[in-house]
Amino acid sequence: MKKQLFILSLILMLAACTSCKTFVNQSFSPKELSLINASDSLTPMRIYKITNQTDSLLLRSKSTFIKPDPKNSILKTFINRLYNTVRDSISMGVGIAAPQVGILKNIIWVQRFDKENLPFEVYLNPKITNYSQKKQSVKEGCLSIPNRSDMLNSRSFFIDIEYDTMNAEHKSETISNFTAVIFQHEIDHLNGILYLDHLKNDISKAKKNKK
Repeated sequence: MKKQLFILSLILMLAACTSCKTFVNQSFSPKELSLINASDSLTPMRIYKITNQTDSLLLRSKSTFIKPDPKNSILKTFINRLYNTVRDSISMGVGIAAPQVGILKNIIWVQRFDKENLPFEVYLNPKITNYSQKKQSVKEGCLSIPNRSDMLNSRSFFIDIEYDTMNAEHKSETISNFTAVIFQHEIDHLNGILYLDHLKNDISKAKKNKK
């Protein structure tokens, strides 16, 4: 009887482990897993550009929810690779979103210019819940739009955001000034929106005001 119970327990443990592994892998598509596992966590990933038709289609796609899980080794590897991509000497951006490296998940890195030492921080499933009526004019560029930067007049000065941490904590805060612009820019990427879309709207409004 004891032997039967032991065998049953062993089967259940193996099934649980297999289930956990399957769940972790289901966080990403097979293609995404291939991109993430193509190199170690310290290696930057290729940045998708709108000048490439296939890249452009992905950049115009919406990202999906990612389950926060500090035990998900693939998620941790991807987050590290995404950070090393934005901090790579060739890129040196102030923020990056997962779609910019071909991964359609709600993950961004943002440099916090509103904090001491200007740290980079990662956010899972970030969402803007409120935009201030007050606007600011800021010159923006994008790692996915080579050799170009433009002045936008439509970014909100304050925004309220909600997001998850890797430890599955759900948080909210109010962001302002230039850091708010970075959040708006990167969260736009998660919705398939580029800053050029806002630029078109700015130009259209300016033309209407001149009439």
